[in-house]
Amino acid sequence: MSLLRFFCQRCYQPLRRTQSGEALGPDTSQEPAASKLPSAHWEPRDAPEEGSTSTMETDVQNGASGRTHPGNSRVSGPCSGIFTLLGKLSSGRTLHSIQLSVQGTFDILSGEGDGDQALCQECTDNLLEHLDSQLLTSESDVQAYKRRLERVDEDRREALQEELKDAEREEARLVRELEETEKNRERAAAALEAAKAETQLQEQQERQYRRDYSQLLWQQLDLSDELQSVENQLRYAQAQLAWLEKTNAWRATFEIRDDGPLASINSFRLGCLPAVPVGWGEISAAWGQAALLLLALSRKVGLQFRRFRLIPCGTRSRLQYLSKDSIELPLFFHQGRGGPSCREFDRAMLAFLDCMQQFKKEAERGEEPGVCMPCRVHARQGLIEEPGASGECYSIRSESNTEERWSKALQLVLTNLKGGLDWVSSRYCQK
Repeated sequence: MSLLRFFCQRCYQPLRRTQSGEALGPDTSQEPAASKLPSAHWEPRDAPEEGSTSTMETDVQNGASGRTHPGNSRVSGPCSGIFTLLGKLSSGRTLHSIQLSVQGTFDILSGEGDGDQALCQECTDNLLEHLDSQLLTSESDVQAYKRRLERVDEDRREALQEELKDAEREEARLVRELEETEKNRERAAAALEAAKAETQLQEQQERQYRRDYSQLLWQQLDLSDELQSVENQLRYAQAQLAWLEKTNAWRATFEIRDDGPLASINSFRLGCLPAVPVGWGEISAAWGQAALLLLALSRKVGLQFRRFRLIPCGTRSRLQYLSKDSIELPLFFHQGRGGPSCREFDRAMLAFLDCMQQFKKEAERGEEPGVCMPCRVHARQGLIEEPGASGECYSIRSESNTEERWSKALQLVLTNLKGGLDWVSSRYCQK
């Protein structure tokens, strides 16, 4: 039959328990009294096989303690209220007894059970003496700690009171600072809102300023282009003015050429030759330009013709008597019905010579007689004298005259007009 053995938890000597469960000390017969506990019996029908019994015994012993004692048996560690089960379990245990044994063992191992401590009498006495000495030492330490605490408390109470007051004052100061900080935060929040509003206003103003700037910049570009255009126009006008200042208006208006077979004024030929036929329309236009030039020269020197009044009118120019009759003489001619006769045309050319002679005399009476009309005029006879040694005279009448001599007389007329033009240009157009 399997037996339960108990050992002292301090000296590991086998114990023998009485019927009341008290430990009596070392047992030489190795018979534990705890074998009478209900949890120490096994039911025969529940006995496991030999291999299983050994395994279960080993598991219980391994779970109960991890300490090795003499006799090569496993016992519990030095914990109060713990018993170590040794030897083989009884084979006559029931399921209920196993449950009770396991529950009791668990309670003992966890310290919740009220089982007696497995100690011998001598170890118990030693333990009590040791506990008494520890208790006395602990009480002495407690008294020393109390005295020390009283001294420490008394010494530090005033310092702690001062620290407490300082802490309270610091707390009050921090509270005031917190209140001031809160007020500052509110003021800062209000200032922030105002700054945001002002920022929005400034952004709107900035956008408006940018639009205005863009508009002004556009206007500046337009004005710059306009200014550049005006400057270009000014430079062109200045160039034209300089050219006009250098240009003689008289010579630019009236261009007379008398070096060819036929003389011309403003590209209109005055006269005709058998080899160079000229139409009467061109000759009439040339007489109109000559009449315009003579009238302009007379007005420039302040001359008022006495017997005739020049009326330049292109190819229909004429001269008018200043008498009461106001007869007009045509300074043009064209063949066909309704046209002037050759006699009327000749009388008009004679009147033109009379006006030219008046201008020549008026110009030569001045303080500066630099007028150069090289051909002498005989208005009454209708003759004009060629300058030079020959002094030949040519009639200006077309009737009973050859084309060559008549054209030569007209050429001498334009020569005189060219001389008068040069004299007026040099006298009245100097800077």
